[in-house]
Amino acid sequence: MDGRRARGDASRRRVLTCATNLASVDGLDGLTIGRLAESSKHSKSSIATLFGSKQSLQLATIAAAREVFMTTIVEPARDEPRGLRRLAALLRNEIAYSRDRVFTGGCFFAAASADIDSKSGPVREAVREAQFQWLGYITAQIRYAIEASELTADAEDADEIAFELIALHEHANNRSLLLGDDRVYEFAARAMRRRLLAAGASETMLAALAQQPHSGR
Repeated sequence: MDGRRARGDASRRRVLTCATNLASVDGLDGLTIGRLAESSKHSKSSIATLFGSKQSLQLATIAAAREVFMTTIVEPARDEPRGLRRLAALLRNEIAYSRDRVFTGGCFFAAASADIDSKSGPVREAVREAQFQWLGYITAQIRYAIEASELTADAEDADEIAFELIALHEHANNRSLLLGDDRVYEFAARAMRRRLLAAGASETMLAALAQQPHSGR
């Protein structure tokens, strides 16, 4: 029983890796059991057995993408103290995640949001919750930085600063995909630094954001 369960879990993980990559390119609406079966080299019946329905597949794919997002972006940044240093690390990791194509189509959640933002139902709510939590986490680091006098901005400015920082990454992700030009990530990183410097940050505390490793692609 344990061996079969382990093989089933491994198969599910492989299929979900393929599903997240497909959805990052084709959107969640384009993620069907048939399309996934073709891409993953599994039978439709095995995909259906693993997930049951298209909606269940979509929800499992969002959950898998969130896990990758956390592992790639959030968890490494937790080595830094909360506040400005952690914020800089989060922004650096988010840029690298998109630029290095952790998902084939760039940022999974940017693609998912564009695909289902005007629709309703559990899939939209799952994407919305993921986006809401990310915005909340970025905003919390800005508020910690303000409380610790790492930023001189007013506390009520935190939401606006978070919006601007996330918008810079999303635009860089979209422009890179459309134009095939990775310089936009450098532009975004510099604009993020300028915004935080204008809010009272020190150059030293933004060191992580200034050091953008070159893409391995």
